[in-house]
Amino acid sequence: MPATDNPDFVRASFNYTAALPEKHQFTAESSGGRQEQNRDAIVRHDFNVHDARSLKTEPTLDREGFSMHSFSTDFDDYFDTERVRAQFYDEVCALVRSATGASRVEAFDHNIRCDPMAEAGKNGAQHAVRFAHNDYTERSGPTRVRDLFPNDADSLLARRFAVINVWKPISVVADDMPLAVCDARSIADGELLATDLKYSGRTGEIYSLAHNPQHRWYYYPRMRPDEVMLLKCFDSETDGRARFTAHSAFANPAAATDAAPRESIEVRTMAFF
Repeated sequence: MPATDNPDFVRASFNYTAALPEKHQFTAESSGGRQEQNRDAIVRHDFNVHDARSLKTEPTLDREGFSMHSFSTDFDDYFDTERVRAQFYDEVCALVRSATGASRVEAFDHNIRCDPMAEAGKNGAQHAVRFAHNDYTERSGPTRVRDLFPNDADSLLARRFAVINVWKPISVVADDMPLAVCDARSIADGELLATDLKYSGRTGEIYSLAHNPQHRWYYYPRMRPDEVMLLKCFDSETDGRARFTAHSAFANPAAATDAAPRESIEVRTMAFF
């Protein structure tokens, strides 16, 4: 039986970044993709995580920074990296084009997340990230375009583009360790802090999230494999629409005690307008 049965929200803890005198930094382990940070840099805060399904108006990418979509696919070989890239990416790009109206969408990366698989070193799986963050920054978003499309980066950067993550459960309902997203409208200026993400051989830059009790967190309870969530992790447009969407996995107190471990895939896409 679940630990709680409130239909409107669950109460959960989120790891936020603490104030530090120097730039924040993660180290990404080569095994399992676990992201570690100095414990002194993490502060935990409890929030209500609201059921996004119960909202009278469905969230949108340009308002809250995330949206939910039905997504039926016959693809089922998520642990074959080459097949995911050769076949599944095309389906994801078609979905993002339809949802955003983008003229061009390119999928460029993906992760499989499952804690037991990551611990066992199986299927290239990585750990769920339990830290409030956004995947790209004001600087690293355009840098990623230049890295991926060096020959036409100048023309692509001359018009609007966005980084859209496509997140879905793989084979079981995502009851255990689901993904929560922070309403972009509740994040104030200065609360997204540039953070170095250090890999072996390279350093990326993400945003960590500083705590504000006004943050509004949402999730989609018991997401099914035929559902996907889109998250906007960067938008070059500065007209007031959502540009960054902080997110984090969380321990779900409403999950059944015998819930299967979460298995999910997230595909990162570039959408050009």
